[in-house]
Amino acid sequence: MRCIWYPILILLLAAQCVNADVKGPNEPNDPNGPKELLQAKWDAILSVIKKKDTDQQAKEEEVTKIVSPIFDFQVMAQLALGRTHWPKFTPSQREQFTELFAERLVHSYTRKVMLYTNETILFKNAVPKKERIIYIPVELVSKDKKINMLYKLRKTGPPKGDWKTYDVEIQGVSILLTYRAQFDDILRNGTIKDLLSQLGKPPES
Repeated sequence: MRCIWYPILILLLAAQCVNADVKGPNEPNDPNGPKELLQAKWDAILSVIKKKDTDQQAKEEEVTKIVSPIFDFQVMAQLALGRTHWPKFTPSQREQFTELFAERLVHSYTRKVMLYTNETILFKNAVPKKERIIYIPVELVSKDKKINMLYKLRKTGPPKGDWKTYDVEIQGVSILLTYRAQFDDILRNGTIKDLLSQLGKPPES
């Protein structure tokens, strides 16, 4: 299955992070705020990438451990299948799909994050949407272009949970909706087994 995740990975691939003032649920002193979460993950990833005494495979394993907790794979899996297909899956199929989907996303993320270059990233003011939902507009600036992204996060668990990412828009295009279209096409022309089989294949580098 063709990988479409390169743009989302850029969010944590910037060489320089420029933090805008953020109001509301993303206060500067909130250690669990979404902006602080992304910044901390970036710092950790950069420290791994810069290691000179660690081979590539070991670095990828370290990065995988760093990035996996920031995604809400359960919610992402449900949204990727949508209301049309998720109810058709048995509990065991849902579990298998979520696991395979998460593995594919993390693998893609980890491989691309190692392509780190010197882009500059600007985190804009967080935008509260619904209760426990927040959007963070982001601009990625390179020498000849600017890419607009929108990071979508939700706070999990009562009453104080963790901020986790459940979708990202790149230039107005939702990553999850793109995956949903792919999965919908497979399921309309095949079976759940076909989809799980494709997800189970080794992902493209």
